[in-house]
Amino acid sequence: MSSAARRGEELSIEDYRIMEEPYYRASADEVELFEQAHKLRFPVMLKGPTGSGKTRFLQYMAYRLGLPLVTVACHEDLTASDLVGRYLFIGNETQWVDGPLTLAVKHGGICYLDELVEARKDTTVVIHPLGDDRRILPIEKKGHIVEAHDDFMLVVSFNPGYQSVLKDLKQSTRQRFLALDFTYPERAAEAEIVRTETGVDAELAAKLVELASMIRNLREHGLEEGVSTRLLVYAARLIDDGVPARRAASVSMASPLTDDADMLETLYELVEAVFEA
Repeated sequence: MSSAARRGEELSIEDYRIMEEPYYRASADEVELFEQAHKLRFPVMLKGPTGSGKTRFLQYMAYRLGLPLVTVACHEDLTASDLVGRYLFIGNETQWVDGPLTLAVKHGGICYLDELVEARKDTTVVIHPLGDDRRILPIEKKGHIVEAHDDFMLVVSFNPGYQSVLKDLKQSTRQRFLALDFTYPERAAEAEIVRTETGVDAELAAKLVELASMIRNLREHGLEEGVSTRLLVYAARLIDDGVPARRAASVSMASPLTDDADMLETLYELVEAVFEA
């Protein structure tokens, strides 16, 4: 958190810069495609399951391109004013305060709307003029239209596994974006990620990846979501800090995934099979 945020002050675009290079291991040509999208001023949609590296990828790209990264976690109570801005009573007067989207549009940067499908439809339409060749943001409360800075880029994420009749992106929204698909890394790559993020040895990393692969196969048998790479890193760090391997894997790679008693029992059995006493 920036010093401005800790003091409760309005953030500037510079407060959103990533100062240290995040670790990211490319799986295909996603880095090059993203750079081309930025060059051509195209908006981008990152599609993939929870924990498949979408956010880390975007942090890496923001650092690589030298752009601030303004992230908004979307939810059903998110309003257009939360994105665009609002009038607030500050001191003895009413002042306009830009929202995160407006900040990125005006000054140049990536605005990342995480899990856009969770936002209300009347909020989602606010981004439509930014998602085509107009690249403008109407601010109705001020009667202004803001033209996007040359370095502005709109990025959203979307988990196709959570699609439903009530929660899906409209075609009028989808067809404004290029889409980059993410999935869990190949075993060798994922083991390398775990080793790099945690410093554990190759044998432990390989066992955690083996367990993750077995758990993900259960998606075809009733498990709603596979275990994320993020949870493998949690497990590795717990083990490296002295927590017994079975216990660490159970609390990080099994228990968070489901509350179903039968499925949990199956997951615990997989943990015991991989980490035999």
